[in-house]
Amino acid sequence: MSGARVRTAGAADLDAWVAMRQALWPDSDAVELRDEAQGILRDTADVTAFVAEVGGQVVGLVECSLRCEYVNGTLNSPVGFLEAWYVAPEWRGQGIGRALVAAVEAWTLRHGCGELASDALLDNRDSQAAHAACGFEETERVVYFRKALR
Repeated sequence: MSGARVRTAGAADLDAWVAMRQALWPDSDAVELRDEAQGILRDTADVTAFVAEVGGQVVGLVECSLRCEYVNGTLNSPVGFLEAWYVAPEWRGQGIGRALVAAVEAWTLRHGCGELASDALLDNRDSQAAHAACGFEETERVVYFRKALR
């Protein structure tokens, strides 16, 4: 890995963190993304975030939570869940994403969970490949439906 240091995200990381959340979810409202990140900073019992830093610059982010409800493809409850995972494009392919997932794995184990779950959109092949490279196995594919009612 290219000298990245993975650590728990803090308030000083908020601007970089929110920028990465915005890159991950470009159609989301920036104010809501910031509010959610601030919520993660306040509620560290069941949710946390880690950043990867190189030379003082935040280049990657991961958010995770404990999910107690049923999570598709898992056998136990609760499980750790990878909620968000982003590495700046120019830093991809250098082991930073893998290091972020390793931090989540350690956090999940510390919380007594034996499984880590995640998801990716059906058309996001890059994310699917990154998950596979980190040892995730695909468990199922789902198509969600919606019908608007008055």
